[in-house]
Amino acid sequence: MAGTVTKSKAEIPTIDVSLVTIQIGDNEFGFDTSNKVSVEAQTNTTDAVQLIIKGKLKAQKKAKTTLTGNQITLTDNVFNADLAIAVQGGTAEYDATTHKLNSYTPPVAGEDKDLPNFVLNCYSAQYDAAGKIVNYEKISYPNCSGQPVAFSSEDGTFRAPEYTIDSAPADGEAPYTITYVDQLPTLTDPSYV
Repeated sequence: MAGTVTKSKAEIPTIDVSLVTIQIGDNEFGFDTSNKVSVEAQTNTTDAVQLIIKGKLKAQKKAKTTLTGNQITLTDNVFNADLAIAVQGGTAEYDATTHKLNSYTPPVAGEDKDLPNFVLNCYSAQYDAAGKIVNYEKISYPNCSGQPVAFSSEDGTFRAPEYTIDSAPADGEAPYTITYVDQLPTLTDPSYV
């Protein structure tokens, strides 16, 4: 005789990297040029303790795995100086009239740069059976900091820089949060000073 099984309350299909934003304090900037966000859970595992007598397992305390954060690899399809500055520091110089990027300079080699942590927000679209977007999933990763960035080039291939970001929650903080929003934030033209 078969029992009754309750169906899951939410089954949410998401697709694409619709938008990525970075919040540093009260400031937030976004870019819609990323096409991949890979997340790897960072864990610490304590070994199991086993009592084995004459080849027989008598008792054991199981291994325990603790989530310590996430390592995020963000693949972007263009160079974004603001993203590079948030991830590894450095400075960007823009032309005062055209607002064209003249140069980006990373931190000096060996310099211990104390950058502010940031929140990384990744948005993906949720579609319905008719192929319409019904809302967006927003995953927020707290206390992010970046690793140094390297740029590779190849003939006939546009550069797609990869940025490695470490996220570590504070005491009592979740390693990420998922919320659902009706619309993406509106990206506005930057104002240069």
